[in-house]
Amino acid sequence: MNNRVQDFWNEFCIATNQFEIKYKDAFQFGASADWLAELVVQGKKTATTSGYVFYELEKAPIPEAGEYYIVLDGQEEPVAVIQIQSVEVLPMNEVTEEFALAEGEGDYQYWWQAHEKFFTELLKEYDIEFSPDMVVVCERFKKVYSK
Repeated sequence: MNNRVQDFWNEFCIATNQFEIKYKDAFQFGASADWLAELVVQGKKTATTSGYVFYELEKAPIPEAGEYYIVLDGQEEPVAVIQIQSVEVLPMNEVTEEFALAEGEGDYQYWWQAHEKFFTELLKEYDIEFSPDMVVVCERFKKVYSK
């Protein structure tokens, strides 16, 4: 990871007087990294949905409550530290409107269409078809630091 990410993490640790914690990863949100990162910074985005199948395919653990992550913008610059509050695994067609609105991107219909398009494109890389009942990972988080 680049030095800017580590410097940003160090600034967070100093600002919050927490030196025994570590961050799990630094990442960009979805297809519109700049816009989504700005929603996090503004406090409008407090949730995210990802496809469970991608964790399985990459043999990666799903996020857990309490973990810290660094949000990157489209240029891979760190803009915020988030802490996972809760994680729920369920079929996409059971995600509530209230959860979808917590993603801060628009109404439920927009959320559904954006996620269906995003997942459809990603799944094609694995020769898997999108299904409305595909299992997703729904994370709630809080922004704990930004500049």
